[in-house]
Amino acid sequence: MNVQRKLVGFWLLSWLGLVLFAQMGFRMEAQSAVAETATSRRVVIFGDSITAGYGLERSQAFPAVLQRKVEQEGLPFEIVGAGVSGDTTAGGLRRVAWALGPGAAVCVIALGGNDGLRGIPPAETAENLGGIIRSIRSKCPMAVVILAGMRMPDNYGTPYTQAFEALFPKVAAENATLLVPFLLEGVGGIPALNQADLIHPTAEGQLHVAENVWKVLHSVLLSLKQEK
Repeated sequence: MNVQRKLVGFWLLSWLGLVLFAQMGFRMEAQSAVAETATSRRVVIFGDSITAGYGLERSQAFPAVLQRKVEQEGLPFEIVGAGVSGDTTAGGLRRVAWALGPGAAVCVIALGGNDGLRGIPPAETAENLGGIIRSIRSKCPMAVVILAGMRMPDNYGTPYTQAFEALFPKVAAENATLLVPFLLEGVGGIPALNQADLIHPTAEGQLHVAENVWKVLHSVLLSLKQEK
């Protein structure tokens, strides 16, 4: 009789163990699915003071403008602004892994302007951008990467400005990323669309910046939505 009770007790404990294990596995799988879904909806804008909306309300910066465009079209994506004022490509390379957080479906790299303003050699900027792209793909292998180009004013000298402008399409081609030809197209050098420093866009200027990014980002989001 004691043997039978022990066998029944052993069977019950084993059965309960299997149930608990199955429930734990289901919860872990569900949590993983939730995390994957959240990640697949994130669009991280990795940039500097222009991305951060220097001198403006956060709601006026171009990442917030892009979020409104996304919502207007009913697209299931979250735009995350990861802009740090004064950041260079070297600084971006150091922070890219944690700036991505849980990951992203799309990452827009809007860095390089401060490199140019500081006269950093274009080859160094190109190397840093390549490192940022590799770091993104290491953490988010399926992420679509978009690189935003920049230009310098003519007073930096023709050799430098030409080499600087050329590095962005070159990096994009070498790393197979999409390219926004010039982040500040229609904004750079126009006093009415820039703040008093003639570097940072006004709220109206940020609308133009958002449109420049949207021309490339929009089709990417439509494609990703169809894949879901």
